[in-house]
Formats: sequence, structure tokens, C-alpha cells
Amino acid sequence: MPVVTVTPGGTATTSLTVRNDSDIVEAYSLEVVGDCASWATVEPPRVSLYPGTSETVTIRLAPPRSPEIRAGEVPLGVRVLPTEHPESVRVPETTVHVEEFHELHSELAPRRRRGWLRGRYRLAVRNQGNTPVQLGFTPGQAGEELGFAFSPAEPKLEPGESAEVRLRVRTGKPVWFGAPVVWPFTVNTAESGDQEEVRRDETAVRPPLDAEFVQIPIFPKWLLAVLAALLALLLAWFTLVRPAVRSAAKEAANEVVQPRPTPGGEQDGQTPGTGSGGGPDDRPGGQEPDAPPGSGGDTPTGPGGDGTSLGGGQQSSATIDLQTSGGETKTGTYRVPEDTVFGITDIVVANFQGDEGVLTVSFGDRKITTIALETFRNQDYHWVTPIKIPENATVTVDVTCAKPGTPATGRQAEGCHEVLNVSGVLSRTKQ
Repeated sequence: MPVVTVTPGGTATTSLTVRNDSDIVEAYSLEVVGDCASWATVEPPRVSLYPGTSETVTIRLAPPRSPEIRAGEVPLGVRVLPTEHPESVRVPETTVHVEEFHELHSELAPRRRRGWLRGRYRLAVRNQGNTPVQLGFTPGQAGEELGFAFSPAEPKLEPGESAEVRLRVRTGKPVWFGAPVVWPFTVNTAESGDQEEVRRDETAVRPPLDAEFVQIPIFPKWLLAVLAALLALLLAWFTLVRPAVRSAAKEAANEVVQPRPTPGGEQDGQTPGTGSGGGPDDRPGGQEPDAPPGSGGDTPTGPGGDGTSLGGGQQSSATIDLQTSGGETKTGTYRVPEDTVFGITDIVVANFQGDEGVLTVSFGDRKITTIALETFRNQDYHWVTPIKIPENATVTVDVTCAKPGTPATGRQAEGCHEVLNVSGVLSRTKQ
């Protein structure tokens, strides 16, 4: 049999002559063996010959266009089996030359990617030909504003083998404001070292893959509108609102700050702080009429006092710091010292955590006020005429903690925490 050349996907034929050299009529069965058996046939597959006669059969080769049919030399054998004398079987052989064919399948995903400066793509490539190939990639972009990087850059694929190549696309400069910019580009997949005849083959013509990189701006349009609105609000605050607020606060402060009389009060047109007319016994602390205010040496400073005298006594203050667990009621007290009278003119209540519950302030047996904690953070009360607390009597604050608040740390407190400060004039009852 002569050597035959065949192209995958096509057909080729060769011939074989069978001769009967026996002295009887013989029938011969013909079958292709070897690597070509799956895609080769004999026509006809059986012949009967008289002694001394011969017949030529056709061997038809039709390899499929598949990576499994490798290019190169493939042995072809035909087994000739006599029916009457099977021991005389013969297997004539020849060589089939399978030609190369090139076929690449490539896919780029995703076709559209968004980003500030760079985008990542996946390039899937499969060698559908019957010979090993080494690939190369050629990107294309109209203005050359994009940079491309392939990894791996030149993969080598055996027939039927696949590979995934990572493609990174990068722009040269960012877009700060405005609309997104669309950069279309293409990717050509080629075989490195292709021969001219392969390139002319219609099977080697591969259209480029199209894709887009959408470069989004660093700052979107809506952010510009927000910044303009904030700028307008700042201008309005500094030009209109802030001066009005400062003016209103100043007027409110002027109304609150008023002169307060001494514990003796203003009586008979006397100047505040000079005491009432009537003799030494009418002055707190037993001062003489011609004694300067606060000159009594035996006057105590009182708790928290600074020793500053006012009228017949000394200005003094006391602080009750009360901490209460959630769901409980707790009482804090301050007891007026013996032989003194505490003329209270001011109290300040601080709920700096924003606790919830009820707070009650009492002077002796007299309830002064009951406040819901959630309605204030700082509350103050002032009296022109002092409220006098006798010796051994108590200033009491009762707190029922319903729910602890959240201080400046941003974490909810474990219990309620209130502070009461009382201030006024502490005067002696005995000399």
C-alpha cells in the first residue's frame, strides 16, 4: 500500500490488491487495524477469489477534525484473513500522514469592567487544533491611553488543553469629576511563529475580542451638590444664624444674672449685705453694728466653703454625689452642722449621663422639687430670699434609677450618676 496523506475533517483513499495464490476458491475478510481503525474503512470488506485471480479494494480514511487526532505519521495496517486457511492471515502495512490544522477558541470575560484606575479581566483560551501551539496576545486601543499586562504572557498549549490568562488594564491618570469615561479595546490571540500558509488558512483567521473599561470619576456628581449645599449652610451660619444666636444668648445671660440680697434680705431700704438694723443680737454670727461684713472670727467656713463672708455669715456650698444601680432608689444627704443655719439660695442638679428616672430634692421635711431625669442634663434653681435649713437638718436628694444613660464615652453606663450642689450662706446661731 502506498503512503497516504489526509487532513482531519477531510477524506483520503488508498488501495490494496488481494491475490488468491491457492488452488481452491477462497474468501477473504479485510479489517483495518492500528491507530487508524476508528476512522478507516475497507470497501468491500469481503472478497471471494478463484485460484490465481486478484481484486483491488479501497481503504477510505476520514479522520475527524479533533484535537485527539494528533498531527504526524500514523501506521495503517489491514488484516487479510482467509476463510479456508486462517493460518495464512496477512497484515500489510503503510503509513498515513495526518496533516496539521490550527483552531483556537478564546473568550474574554467580563466584556465590561468599571473602576477608578484599573480593571481585571479573564481570557480563557483552548487549543482545538491537533498540534502544540505557543500563544501570543496583542491588545489594541485607539488612543493608547490604556496599559495592558497579560499573565502568563505566552502560554503553551497541547492539543485539547485550556488555559486562563489574567489581563490587567490600567489608565494613566484619574478622572476627578464629571461623567464616566468609556475606553473600548480589543485583544487578538495569535500563535507565536505561525507560518505564512497557516495564517492564510481560513481556520487560522480569528476575529479580535472586544471589551470596554469604564473609568468612573473619583468624586461623583452628587458629591459636588452636597459640598455646595454645605458651603451655603456654613455661609448662612456665619452671616445670619450665629450673630442672632450670640445676641439671644447674651440677652438671656443678662436677664439671669441679677444681684441677690444677703440672708437678712433688703429691709427698710438698707443696702444688701449690710444686715438689718436692730442691734448686735439681730445680726447672724453676733457681729457688732460697726463691724465689717464677714469679720466674725468664729464663723465656720462650712462644707466646701471658701471662707468668704456675706452679711452675717459665710458663703458656703455642699455637693452630694449619688450613684444608683438600675431599678433601685438611693438617697444622698448633707447635714447642716450644729449651731448653724444654712440659708440656701442656689441649687444645681447635674444629670451628665442622660439617665432616666426620677430625682427629688428636699430641705428637711420640705420637698423642693421632683424632676424626671430624662427631661434635663443640667438644671439650676435660684431664690432671692434664702431657704433656711436649721442645724442638724438635712438636704436630701432621692434618685430612682429607671435606665442608666450614655456618657461622652459612647458606651452605656452601668448605673445612674447624679450630682447636686447647694450653695448659700452658713451662719452661726450662737456667739
